[in-house]
Amino acid sequence: GRGFAFRRKQKIERQYRKLLKKRRQVHSQQNDQFTDSYPEHLKHLYLAEEEKLKKRRRTPGDSVSSEEKLNKAADGCGIYGYVCLMIFCVSRMFTFSSRSVVTQEKFKNKTSNQKAKEEYEKIKADHARKKEEAEKRKQQREEAQRLYKKKKMEAYKILSKKTKKGQPNLNLQVEFLLQKIQQNT
Repeated sequence: GRGFAFRRKQKIERQYRKLLKKRRQVHSQQNDQFTDSYPEHLKHLYLAEEEKLKKRRRTPGDSVSSEEKLNKAADGCGIYGYVCLMIFCVSRMFTFSSRSVVTQEKFKNKTSNQKAKEEYEKIKADHARKKEEAEKRKQQREEAQRLYKKKKMEAYKILSKKTKKGQPNLNLQVEFLLQKIQQNT
C-alpha cells in the first residue's frame, strides 16, 4: 500500500508545507520593514529633517493639504512619521512609475494556473494562425489549378478543332502558337 503514489503524495505535501513556511517568512519580513530602527550615525540627519519640516510655515489662506496633515501626524511619531511623510511625497511625485512597478511585479508573480492559461492561449493562437495560413495556401493552390485548367482547356479547344473533312485546322494552331510567342516576349 505504500508504493510510488504514496511517496509522490508525501513529497508534494512536503513541498506545499515548505512553500507555506516561506510565505509566512516573507509576510513577517514585510511587516517588520517599517518598524526597523535606523542606525545611530544617521539618526541626527532624520531629526534635522524633521525639525526643518516643523519650522516650515504655511502661507495664510492656504487650506491644510494632505502633506501638512501628515506633518502634524508625524510630529508625534518621530523618525517613523518622517519616513512615512517621505514615502507619501515620493509616491505622489512618481505615481506613474510606481504603478508600472506594481504591474510589473504582478506580472512577475504569476501563479502556475495563470502561466498555464497564458501558455494555452499562446498555443491556441499559434494553431489558429497556422490554420489560417494553411487555408490561405490551399485557396491559392486551388485558384492556380483552376486557372491552369482553364488555360489548358482553351488551348485544347483551339488545337483540337477540325476542318469539314476531319483534318486538324492548321491555321488555328499557327495562330495559337503566334499568340503564345507574343505573350512570352
